[in-house]
Amino acid sequence: MNAKKNVLGRGLGALMEDAGNKHEEGRFRDIPIEQIEANPYQPRTKFDQESLDELASSIKRLGIIQPITVRKTGESKYQLISGERRYRASLIAELETIPAYVRESGDNEMLEMALVENIQREDLDSIEIALSYKRLIEECKLTQEEMSERVGKKRTTITNYLRLLKLPPEIQLGLRENRISMGHARAIINVEDPETQIMLFEQILRYDFSVRRIEEIVRDLSSKQQEPKKSKKKSPSMKEARKKISAYLGCKVTISPRDDGSGKISLSYESEKDFRLLFEKLTKR
Repeated sequence: MNAKKNVLGRGLGALMEDAGNKHEEGRFRDIPIEQIEANPYQPRTKFDQESLDELASSIKRLGIIQPITVRKTGESKYQLISGERRYRASLIAELETIPAYVRESGDNEMLEMALVENIQREDLDSIEIALSYKRLIEECKLTQEEMSERVGKKRTTITNYLRLLKLPPEIQLGLRENRISMGHARAIINVEDPETQIMLFEQILRYDFSVRRIEEIVRDLSSKQQEPKKSKKKSPSMKEARKKISAYLGCKVTISPRDDGSGKISLSYESEKDFRLLFEKLTKR
């Protein structure tokens, strides 16, 4: 019974006896956990402690089911490439060794592998995924087409994630904390003005608006912005004002009032000399 329990405690490592203690690139082996350091290129920034504790409990009972991946960085020294949750949970479970797949990897390849592996996970939030895509573009020099091949996602999907990084920090934080959904964020980003974006974000939190409702509001805002403002008929006083301004400045003046009270005044000149005279009149004190 004790022998069986020890085998279960070692997990997959118990099934790898043929690997022995001799290091071979590209083979599974049990590695002392103290010889492994975390991945400095890890794109994930949040790890749920409760989830880690549950995984650690499972590891204590059954061992590691899926090996981590590491690269050798020195004599008896390794660096994690993928499997950060398993590594962290194994530390909590106080394992002495952990089954690992050892492979050769340069820094750039290591970063790419870590980013791609994490993007394919389901527990990353939208902003973490977007930041991973951005790092693949900037640090690994991948095009969106190359990324599409690496992660198995459409280019439009990648573009939609990258657009999230243009949102104000408050909204990005709301996404990370699951206060709004990806659908909400994709609707908000179609509004250009950051203040309006934040206003919509606050409305979602206050009134629990659905994605469809926000899309409707955004469409209404967009249509209003595109509607030309109606011109208003000039009143007699407006016509008189135009004549006085024209006489004072010595140039042609056009006044275009609108129904909402706004308007435009245009000044026209015929020559460079006229422009200088107009400039002097407008700027004199």
